[in-house]
Amino acid sequence: MQHFEIAVVGGGLAGSVAALALARTGRKIALIAPASGKTDERTTALMDQSIHFLERLGVWEDIVPSAAPLSIMQIVDGTKRLLRAPTAQFRAQDVGLYAFGYNIPNKILLETLDGAVSAEPNIVKLEQNVGTLDYSDERAAITLSDGSTVIVDFVIGADGRKSKCREAAGIGVRRWSYPQSALVLNFAHTLPHGNVSTEFHTETGPFTQVPLPGLRSSLVWVVKPQEAQRLIELPAEDLSRAVEDRMQSLLGKVTVEGTPQVWPLSSMMADRFGKGRLALIGEAAHAFPPIGAQGLNLSLRDIIELAGLLAATGDRPILKDAGERFNRRRRPDVMSRTFGVDILNRSLLSDFLPVQMLRAAGLHILTNAPPLRNLLMREGVEPGRGFRAVVDALRLRNEVRR
Repeated sequence: MQHFEIAVVGGGLAGSVAALALARTGRKIALIAPASGKTDERTTALMDQSIHFLERLGVWEDIVPSAAPLSIMQIVDGTKRLLRAPTAQFRAQDVGLYAFGYNIPNKILLETLDGAVSAEPNIVKLEQNVGTLDYSDERAAITLSDGSTVIVDFVIGADGRKSKCREAAGIGVRRWSYPQSALVLNFAHTLPHGNVSTEFHTETGPFTQVPLPGLRSSLVWVVKPQEAQRLIELPAEDLSRAVEDRMQSLLGKVTVEGTPQVWPLSSMMADRFGKGRLALIGEAAHAFPPIGAQGLNLSLRDIIELAGLLAATGDRPILKDAGERFNRRRRPDVMSRTFGVDILNRSLLSDFLPVQMLRAAGLHILTNAPPLRNLLMREGVEPGRGFRAVVDALRLRNEVRR
């Protein structure tokens, strides 16, 4: 029977970062996850706050050669509706940044994190499935698939939407689905993207192009499920032409690379994100459509909060109500982002004229009100950053008047 201070269950992006971050605070970590032979061809856009976190963990230098900066983000109304919104453009330099963030292949992220985890002396990797979990006020007991038992002071559940960690703690979830699927692929193009990410809003959802290094980009194309199936069955040349037509030849001739994938769209949110000696992160806690680059960025904010809450300071023990504390701290951010993405996605699907008017009016206001646009840009990069900037500006103005 082995004892660790913290067990991280799940070896995906969120679980790997959590194990590394908590190990760097001085805790002894068991990373419990079976070996995975799957290759993830998707990419992830990480915002400025997340990039700084990876820098502090010492892994960003190995990732950045494969990443592309996102210096400009623009939203284009690609619908054929009567009320169309104006094109809205957001520039990182307007809020004092070179880039809002970077787009990174998931394969590179996983390989880099796996290397860092393997080299970290405070982490022991247990390549097993979890059989059962038993929580008490003093500890948690985890039975593994080989019959062995691990005793830990705290559990971090990063084991996805069907989380055993969550189910064993009796935490319920709310799930809802959308009449949409996302076609995900990478493509080459003949014109430079200029570090600009373009999101076309269509009647079936967003068509989002995100830069990759060189003359390449990634794409998330949200359509009806039957259309996604039709597109993925097209010959590569025909699919390339369909992508090029949909984005109005913005990047010249398009050539789809590799094997596209289709992902049904749904959302999920746990009733609570922590309980006793358990915290839930990543898709064990929250999941929603790939809109607005929120998924992994939200998960990394989970981990940043946990690292501060569970850091080994002297001989400080892990409190038995650490899960409740984590839940209280994360609830406002998770709920606001989840429902914000849900409302935005539903507004794209709605044919109800007042909803279309509100969406168009909102983008029109953002286009013509730079202070509000800058505030929202800062909030998108890091929650609270925009409001802090307003407070700092008011404080500076008062000091100048004195």
